[in-house]
Formats: sequence, structure tokens, C-alpha cells
Amino acid sequence: MLNLHHLNNSRSFRILWLLEELELDYKLTSYERTKAHLAPESLKKVHPLGHTPVLEVDNRALAESGFIIEYLLRHYDTEHQFKPADDNEAAWEAYTFWLHFAEASAMPPLVMRLVFSKVVERSPMLIKPISKGIRKQVEDGMINNNIVNNLNLMEQHLQDNHWFAGETFSAADIQMYIVVAASNARAGMDKVRYVNLLNWLKRCHERPAFKRAEEKGGLPQF
Repeated sequence: MLNLHHLNNSRSFRILWLLEELELDYKLTSYERTKAHLAPESLKKVHPLGHTPVLEVDNRALAESGFIIEYLLRHYDTEHQFKPADDNEAAWEAYTFWLHFAEASAMPPLVMRLVFSKVVERSPMLIKPISKGIRKQVEDGMINNNIVNNLNLMEQHLQDNHWFAGETFSAADIQMYIVVAASNARAGMDKVRYVNLLNWLKRCHERPAFKRAEEKGGLPQF
């Protein structure tokens, strides 16, 4: 039995979604965030990193979304439903690029933006104007341009591709979901400039496995 340790409304939603796509039998162990909006300390008993997702299999605790995705596909997707076969070079390259792009290039500036917004929210009133000024300087100088460049790259790719690995849905789309959803949070993406990304997001939401995962673990919050 697979046991997914999942923090409700978090990025570990991706693994929950993949398990539903694969139609596997699994146990779901859910956790709620603390008042500080962090994962509970009890997760460190499951894995030393103390965050989700963690997939328990054969008395082993597997961590990191990318690794868990690769593990599940290696052992349970023998017909390559969610990962292109190695002999399909173009699809394999696109799949592998976007699978790694999500966490290596796309998420860091989004996380930085979130962190600085939380700093402002939690700043005492007397220093809030200062923290706002620091946030604006960092966002203007280091964060916003990277986010826009990443969005433009994704939008351009989806002009010619229905999904991130080509015409077929894959685990690369599951990995990329958090990036696009986070980019569309709060003010939202421009509906004209990023029409392909927004249409892709709708296609994800329409998948039955996505809806089942949402019902069980909630959508990520940003």
C-alpha cells in the first residue's frame, strides 16, 4: 500500500493528482498547516525534511515531488501513459525540460515573491512602510523580470503544443501546474497576453483525476 503524506492545500497536490491519474490504490494521510502557515513538526517523524509530499512505499519514505513523480512512473506507468517513451525524442526532451524547469527556474522567483509579501503582512505597523519599500525594490530588481520571462517562454511553447510535452497530457503538466496556478493567483495573468497558458489551466481543471484530487486534498493556496 502506498501512503501519501499530504499537506492540505499545498504543492504536494501534484502527487495526489498523479496518483489519481494512475488510478492506484493508496492511503492518504493529510495534515493541516500551523498558525504560522507551516507544516506541522510531526512530519519530521515521517521524513527528516519535515515537509510534504512524502510517499511511503515498502517501509521507505520518498521525498521531493520530481523524484516521487519519476518513481511512480517508473514502477506504475509501464505503458508510458504519462511519460513519453525514450524513442520519442522530441516529446521526451520537452517532457524532461519542463519537468525540471518547474522547480529549477520557475518556482524560485515565485517563492521569493510570496516570502516578501508575507514579510510585509507580518511587519509591525511602524515598519510596514519600510518593508513595503524593500519588497518593491527586490521585486523590481530581481523577481518580476524573471517571472515575466518564464511566463513568456511557457506561453510561446503552448502556442504550438496542446500540453507541455506535446499533444498528450503527461506528468510534466502535473509538475508545471503549481507554477502556472501560482502565477495566476491574486491579480491573475493577463487574459490576452497569456491566453494559451490560461486555456491550458482550464484543460487541467477539467480532468476527472484533477477533480478527485481537489476533493480529497484541496487546491494549493498561494
